[in-house]
Amino acid sequence: MTDLTAPRFHDEDAATAWIEASRWPDGVNCPHCGSFAVHRMGGKTQTGMFLCNDCREKFSCRSGTLMERSHVPLHKWLLAIHLLASSKKGMSAHQLMRNLGIGSYRTAWFLCHRIREAMGDDAPVSTGGLGGAGKIVEIDEAYVGGKDSNRAHGKAAPKKAVVSLIEREGRVASFHVPNVTAKTIRPIIMTHVSRASALMTDESNLYTKLGREFASHQSVDHSRDEYAYYDKLTDRVVSINVSENYYSILKRGIMGVYHSVSEAHLHRYLKEFDFRYNNRSRLGVEDDERAAKALKGVEGKRLTYDQPRQSATY
Repeated sequence: MTDLTAPRFHDEDAATAWIEASRWPDGVNCPHCGSFAVHRMGGKTQTGMFLCNDCREKFSCRSGTLMERSHVPLHKWLLAIHLLASSKKGMSAHQLMRNLGIGSYRTAWFLCHRIREAMGDDAPVSTGGLGGAGKIVEIDEAYVGGKDSNRAHGKAAPKKAVVSLIEREGRVASFHVPNVTAKTIRPIIMTHVSRASALMTDESNLYTKLGREFASHQSVDHSRDEYAYYDKLTDRVVSINVSENYYSILKRGIMGVYHSVSEAHLHRYLKEFDFRYNNRSRLGVEDDERAAKALKGVEGKRLTYDQPRQSATY
């Protein structure tokens, strides 16, 4: 359990020390040239700044991170990261704006998007893909967005397609696709799932041919109200209930917290929900460690106001 009255969430000096310890556990080094020959600068105008004795560049714990050139105090950054990392269904920018006393919705909105960018990772690819020998990967697709029947005037925006790859008792990787076809889904699955995995899907013919390239492929037929069954031959339960559970959290977050997510930004919201799922309590990761991982994720990334407006699909 995290104490939200901890000094790092309210005091700028404590927050600076916390971030410096997170970023440079083995000693401060220059983000420009990598040198450890640095010294802390003095004076009120140079608070929190370091000077590299080799390249003579100035830097701080914000340099080379998603926090660079941000006017939001560091202690508010830490609190925002913790709140987003620990809220199971997310937290809206308006809520963060009120809770943190941020001056405008625009600032809070951009702060949230930079934190979501920090939550992204390439672990499924870098570790050889989800699943593996003896492991099950469930694949399912969902559509997020509002319904015309829920609107008093006008029509709801078209729903957006999401494809999720979920390893049982493991990680998830979700992607926004322009449409659900074999052409769009195949490269995602082949890139992010180990060929040694056992695939489980619904009855869609999108996966029939694809499943032959993996160790095995089994499906449930929702059109016949079939949702799970025990297969004696493989001694396993065939279902995609894990993916259905993940989508229940995603949809409740989108509909109940964020209410409306544009297609241009959906991929970052998916990073947020994937991050919390991949670092959930059942895997031994609690709020403090989850927030610490998100804080490490700000390093080596930048996000400007122009970039969030660009549409991004797989």
